[in-house]
Amino acid sequence: MSLKVAPASLPASYDRNGNQDPKSPTDHKAAVVPPASLPAPLEQSRNPEPQPGREPQNSACIVGPLALIAEITHRCPLHCVYCSNPLEMKSRAAELSTAQWISVFEQAAKLGTMQVDLTGGEPLARVDLTELIAAARAAKLYTNLITSGIGLTQDRLNVLAHAGLDHIQLSFQDSQAAPADEFAGTNAHEKKLSIAAAIAKHHIGFTLNFVVLRGNLARLEEMIALAENLGAQRVEIAHVQYYGWAAENRAALLPTRAQLDRSLEIIQAAEARLRGRLRVEYVVPDYYARYPKACMGGWGRKLMLIDPSGEALPCHAARTIPNLHFENVKTHPLEWIWQKSPSFQKFRGEDWMQEPCRTCDRRTIDFGGCRCQALMLAGDAAATDPVCSLSPKHELVAAIVNRVNSAATHSMGGASAPIQVTSSWIYRPNPS
Repeated sequence: MSLKVAPASLPASYDRNGNQDPKSPTDHKAAVVPPASLPAPLEQSRNPEPQPGREPQNSACIVGPLALIAEITHRCPLHCVYCSNPLEMKSRAAELSTAQWISVFEQAAKLGTMQVDLTGGEPLARVDLTELIAAARAAKLYTNLITSGIGLTQDRLNVLAHAGLDHIQLSFQDSQAAPADEFAGTNAHEKKLSIAAAIAKHHIGFTLNFVVLRGNLARLEEMIALAENLGAQRVEIAHVQYYGWAAENRAALLPTRAQLDRSLEIIQAAEARLRGRLRVEYVVPDYYARYPKACMGGWGRKLMLIDPSGEALPCHAARTIPNLHFENVKTHPLEWIWQKSPSFQKFRGEDWMQEPCRTCDRRTIDFGGCRCQALMLAGDAAATDPVCSLSPKHELVAAIVNRVNSAATHSMGGASAPIQVTSSWIYRPNPS
């Protein structure tokens, strides 16, 4: 069920300066933007004030990753049309063993890592998940399970909680069963509702994640109400980010400007109404932003992802960058990979930056945006992320957004309204 909803700055168990907040873990994949902090629609200051922890860093002053993203498997019972897993996924035979994952957790803890996000695929597909959680807890890592909930029973939940699980993030595709099951490619919604009720009764952190897109934004208020009713402590409303299988379905997933504007109004109202009862966070879509997010908090700066086979990556889609070799934890220590490997050094600091990033006031805030998105849209991983309004290639993103909004207006006879999704989806398969 893995998805890359937004390039991450930090898990929400850390604040924006890297300070831990153990009461609010989240999906590593999301850069959370509090709706109330958005002045004009999705705009940020061109000359932001300096902030602690924003200074340029090189490999000599980069400490260990704050969080480790452990993609323990690519196997998954869902086939989501927006999955961020790579198009070429790792097979079961290629997965790290239990002992190898435990070694990774122990090495990460020695580097100063505070949180491990167990994700996939569907992490519940691993029969040794209880052992992995117990090992992470023994290493004094905060353990966050990112799951579809499929395969999670009351008995297994009890065992995982007893092993030391701190937090569960349960994904939903919609508030209603029919569209949710369409987006997931299987009948899963009712099973999620059932296990959500069981999770809410446990003394562990509980987040609901709704992935929003053109075909379900009209039900945003229903999603928030569902999170209230299911007893979650936090709800994350996350727009699709267009990597992996989501890139294959982008034409049918990208929302309209009218939908986005309306969703901001709904989120702001919900945030005010539910303050102190349910934490509401919103991840805005890159394609409508004036400036890009800091992908993963900056390349190789705060997060490390280990894929099922043991390859260490600075971000989910990094493998798409050509001529860049990624080391494996089977053959290299985690500390060396983080501190010395060419792949993690590649886009650290500012020497690699092109204009306008090289002299931009925001270069220590967004680090030029997402390297994989720059490659996908501009054909150059070192280019300014084209979602940035200052990018020489921004017209590529503007054209994509204009096509979506023009089609919507035309379909409604000139009225500004979202079009209906009628495309044939390209579904994520399940690796053998």
